Amino acid sequence: MVYLKESDRKGISDLLSKELAGEVNLILFYDTSDAKCMYCSTTLNLIKELCDVDQRLKLTLYDINKSQKEAKFLGVDKVPALIIGGKRIYNVFYFGIPAGHEFSSLLGDIIDASKGTTSLSSKTKEKLKSVTKPIDIKVFVTPTCPYCPQAVRIAHQFAIENPMIRSSMIEAQEFMELSSRYRVMGVPKIVINDSLSMEGAQPEEVFLDYVLSANKG
Repeated sequence: MVYLKESDRKGISDLLSKELAGEVNLILFYDTSDAKCMYCSTTLNLIKELCDVDQRLKLTLYDINKSQKEAKFLGVDKVPALIIGGKRIYNVFYFGIPAGHEFSSLLGDIIDASKGTTSLSSKTKEKLKSVTKPIDIKVFVTPTCPYCPQAVRIAHQFAIENPMIRSSMIEAQEFMELSSRYRVMGVPKIVINDSLSMEGAQPEEVFLDYVLSANKG
């Protein structure tokens, strides 16, 4: 089954040709059993097709059942899990298939990773330097949510700018147990250090205030 239409491939190719500054490694953890991971094979095929578009996109694959050491080192505890690596391996995670509106988030992250910087404001970047404690950001999404990519992108950009920040997109319908634990009633739902939470696509400044507050706690 083909996941990217020819028109999509051309658009992606044009975008990456213009914006990609270097190689990017996409690290994918998956389970070969569809019974254990319904969307692993779909995610694998989607990412393979994406990497075929531009030779600077490198794919590293790990079977979660055979790669527990690597999974523990990178902080992967569920699949499918996609991690972005550029100038370094960033604490940027996709748990669940990055499909629908979230595919645009993935492309944006890939471009940022290739450059080693983001489009966040200079003021935000400066304030992020003050984050010295580990910050964990979870952004619960669904592929059909048009407001989710904004939340995911800001969270991931924070992680690219400061390695103390770990940001994860979590597809709410694939991980229902987590969605229930964090009382996800609508998306995007943003959870910071399992203690602070907010709903909706928040402006960069508001999102940053929550992160800075968690850093003080």
